[in-house]
Amino acid sequence: MAFFRRGFVLTPPSVVIFVVSIVLALLALLVRYGGVSVPIINASRVFDVLAIAYVLLAAGVLVRGI
Repeated sequence: MAFFRRGFVLTPPSVVIFVVSIVLALLALLVRYGGVSVPIINASRVFDVLAIAYVLLAAGVLVRGI
């Protein structure tokens, strides 16, 4: 169900987009606070990965069909 507000439409993200953003956010948090070593995400890139997860989720809400 879409939420309409003066021509601005918000839609729920697809399950795939939601799961990918949650996995990215959890991996970044585990690297930062859990001390887990993930080859792709090093400690200096944790904020970047969290930002990518947020932008992906925001795109899923703002763009219809994603």
